[in-house]
Amino acid sequence: MTAQLFTEAPEPATDRTVVGENLSLPLFRTLSGVLAGHPYLKVVVDRAENTWHLLDTAVHPFHVNYIATRVLGMELDELDADLDGFNASVYMDPRRRFLLGVLSLHTGEDAEGRERTFLVLETTEADTMHGELLAFFYEFVRARVDGRLPLLLKPANHGQEEELAAISERRVPRILSHELFGSRTRTPLNPGEAMGRLRFFRTNEAYEAYAAAEAGLGWADIVAMPCLPDDVPRVAGFLNTAPITPLSHTNVLASGWGIPNAIVLDLEQLVERDGLDGAWVRYRVREDEISLERLDGEPVLRAPDWHQQRIRLEPPLLENVPVLALHRLRGADRDRYGTKAANLGELHHVLDSRTADLTAFYGRPRPPRDDLYGHLAARLGLDAPSTAELRAGAADFVAATVGAPEGVALPFSLQQHFLASSPAIQQGIGKLKMALELDATDVLDSLCLQLQQLIRHTPVPDSVTRQITQAFPAPAAASGRLVVRSSSNAEDLPGFSAAGVYDSVTTVHGTGELLDAVRQVWASLVSPRSVRLRHQVGISLDDTYMGVIIQEYVPAALGGVLVTCDPTRREDFRNVYLNCSPGSPERVVEGSVLPQQYLYNTVEGGGRTVALGSWGDGLPAATLARLADLSLTGRLLQSHFSADDLDRPLDIEWLMTDRGDFRLVQIRPYAL
Repeated sequence: MTAQLFTEAPEPATDRTVVGENLSLPLFRTLSGVLAGHPYLKVVVDRAENTWHLLDTAVHPFHVNYIATRVLGMELDELDADLDGFNASVYMDPRRRFLLGVLSLHTGEDAEGRERTFLVLETTEADTMHGELLAFFYEFVRARVDGRLPLLLKPANHGQEEELAAISERRVPRILSHELFGSRTRTPLNPGEAMGRLRFFRTNEAYEAYAAAEAGLGWADIVAMPCLPDDVPRVAGFLNTAPITPLSHTNVLASGWGIPNAIVLDLEQLVERDGLDGAWVRYRVREDEISLERLDGEPVLRAPDWHQQRIRLEPPLLENVPVLALHRLRGADRDRYGTKAANLGELHHVLDSRTADLTAFYGRPRPPRDDLYGHLAARLGLDAPSTAELRAGAADFVAATVGAPEGVALPFSLQQHFLASSPAIQQGIGKLKMALELDATDVLDSLCLQLQQLIRHTPVPDSVTRQITQAFPAPAAASGRLVVRSSSNAEDLPGFSAAGVYDSVTTVHGTGELLDAVRQVWASLVSPRSVRLRHQVGISLDDTYMGVIIQEYVPAALGGVLVTCDPTRREDFRNVYLNCSPGSPERVVEGSVLPQQYLYNTVEGGGRTVALGSWGDGLPAATLARLADLSLTGRLLQSHFSADDLDRPLDIEWLMTDRGDFRLVQIRPYAL
C-alpha cells in the first residue's frame, strides 16, 4: 500500500509542441509536465509574428533554447556564447519581441465552496515586464485560452506587483504567490529519504509522554506532530501537520542531520485511513514529491551514518586571556572565545577593513557562463568595473548595508576557573564522564540535570566576577538591558550546527542577573540534550567549552533569519531565503510566530513573497527593497565566510533597528 501525495507525470516520447492553436484543457494536459504537484506548460508569445508557441514541457525545459534553435535558427553553442545577453533581450528589454511565461493548472474553491479549476499565468522571477506589457501578455493569452477556464496572472516578483498596482483587476485578474501557495496542503522542507516507524502525535502532551517512556524515541522513528519541539532527539525523519518555516530550528536540525522533513496538513486523515501510526514506512521528500509507502513488515535497517560520524574539534586553549570587545576578535579566536563570538569578530573585521574579497562566489563558473561578475556589477550599479573596482564596490556595499553588534566575549578560561573552583562541580563532571565512557544512558539525564543545578547555584569566584562585571560601564550593567548568548566551540560548525541547543538570555538587568545569566549559559553546555548530541558525533566532554557573548539590548522593529540558499532547492545558486517578523529575530528561530517569507534573486535581481505568516499584510515597497540589499549582502559575505567551499550557504540572524539600520546578530554555516 502506498499513500502517494503527489508524483511526476511520465515524459512523452515525442515533441508535441504546437504553434498558433487555441488552448483547451485536453491540449494542456497533453503538453504539460508536473511541478510541485501542479500540471504546467511553457508558453512563448512572438509579438513580431502575432502568434504563440505552446511547448512540450518534457522536450523543451528552457524557453531560451527553444526560441534560439527553433524560432531563430541558432546553434546552442552560439546561444551559450552570449547567454546573458540573450536572456536580457527576452527578460529585461521593454521592447522585447518574445514574452516568456508558464501556465499552471490549479484547483480551488469558489465563494460558494464549490471546486473550480483555473489557470495561472506567470513569468520567470527575473522578468522585468512593465505594467502595460504584463497586461498585453495576459490579454494575448486570455484570448487564446478556452473561455470556460478562468485565467489569473501571478506577478513573479515585487517589481511586477508594483507595476500591476496601477492596472485594474477587472482588466488583469491576478493572484499573488502567497495566496496561491501560502496555504498549500503539502510542502517539502528538507529533501531526503528514510525507512522507519511512523510515530504520530496529535498533541505535545502525547509526544512528551511517549518520549519520556522507558523505550522512548529511537533513531529508526519518523516523528509526526503539529510542531516538533526544538529538543527533539535525533531520529529518521520529521513530519509537521501544521505550517512552519524552512528556517525553523527543527528544519535546521533536519538539514544538518540529513533527514527528510515536510509539512503535510492532511496527514491525520492519511494516518487514520491507512493505519500508518506505528507502521513501518518508506518516507520520501523531493521538491515535487512527498510520499509515504507502508511496508509489509519491519525492514532490515543498518544504523545511520551519523552513528559513525565523528566531528573533530580544534583543541580548546584555556590559558588566561582577557575579556575582549567583539571587534577585537578574528575567526581564529574560536578556540578561546567560541565560534559565535569569533564569527562576529570576523564580521567586524570585514566591515571595518574592507579588504576581504566578497566577490568570489560570483567568480565560480556556472556553465555555460565563465562567471557571474557581470550580474554582480549590475546588482551593485557598476558599469564594466575592473576586478579591483568590483571588489571595492562589493565591500563598500556591504559596509553601507549592515553593521556588526557591539559587545564583549568571555573566554573559555573564565568558565574553566569557575568550574575548577567547586569540588562538587568537579565531582559531577567526573560522574558524567564515567557514564559517557560506559554508555550508561539510563543515568545520563539525571547526572546532567544535577550538574546543571550545581553550576547555576555555585557562587562565582571574585576574580571571575570582576572580569565579567567590568566588561560594561556601570550604567549599562546596573540599569540597561543586556543580552547574554552562548559561544561554544561545539556549535556553528560544518556538520554540527547545534541550532537551539545552548541557552541565550535576552532580558538581563543588573550585575546579579548578569552573573545568573552567564551561569545559565555555562550550564547549558551539560544539558541532557546537548551532551547526547555531542556524544553521538564523538565530541568529547573534555574538549567542549563555553564562551559567552554579552551585548547591550538593541530594540528591533523587524527581525529574522536569512540563509544564502533556497532550502527546498539546493541546486539553486540564485536565490536566498529570508524570514522576518516584527520585533526580535528570536521569535522566528524559536517558531513562536509564523514569519513572513521571501525569496530574493541575487544574480538577476528581484524578490517575491512566499508567505505572509501570522500577518495579513506585506511589507512596504521601501522595506522590501532594503531586504533585497540585505539578501545581496548575505550572498557577498558567503564569499568570505565560506571561502573553503563557496557553495556552502550561510545562516544569518539579523534585526532592523527603529532607525532602519540592519545589524547582523549571528553568522554561521547553514547545515546541509
